[in-house]
Amino acid sequence: MEDKRFLDEISIFLNDEDETEALARQFAPLLTKPDPTQKTPVSGGHIYLRGDLGAGKTCFVRAFLRACGVTGRIKSPSYALLESYKVSNLYFYHLDFYRFSDPREWIDAGFRDILQENAVVLIEWPEQAGGLLPPPDVDISLEYADHGRNARITAYSNKGQSWLSKITPPGPASSPKDSPAGDS
Repeated sequence: MEDKRFLDEISIFLNDEDETEALARQFAPLLTKPDPTQKTPVSGGHIYLRGDLGAGKTCFVRAFLRACGVTGRIKSPSYALLESYKVSNLYFYHLDFYRFSDPREWIDAGFRDILQENAVVLIEWPEQAGGLLPPPDVDISLEYADHGRNARITAYSNKGQSWLSKITPPGPASSPKDSPAGDS
């Protein structure tokens, strides 16, 4: 997220797919249960996922959705662009912008309304929308590192910062950044 101030950031090394899934499962209760510490305690939120092909974005989303109670087949939205689910009264939208060639395509496709709803929105390849997307609550960047992945998780809202404070490394190593942007 270029030129956007973030509130907090952590990095967690993920040894394998199991640890990626464990990280995703930690986010599930944070987005599906109202946070009483927030001014307006509602569930839902926006997570953007970045990373090369095969970095673990869809793996993360599938584990997250399963942990939220989604049953049945969880498809990648690579071709459909959007897959939606409903658990109780909460909607989940999984979008994939990989195939977009113009940043405005997500607007033309009518996805702006989804971002206005009280829902859980997960977007893979948000960079394909240029700078036209609003900041997420949390941005997760998955990068190849050694024999695993490095997950850089950045909070862009108070809600996202609250989520980060509750995340613990699923594996043996992590490295939180000591200096949030607000301290610079």
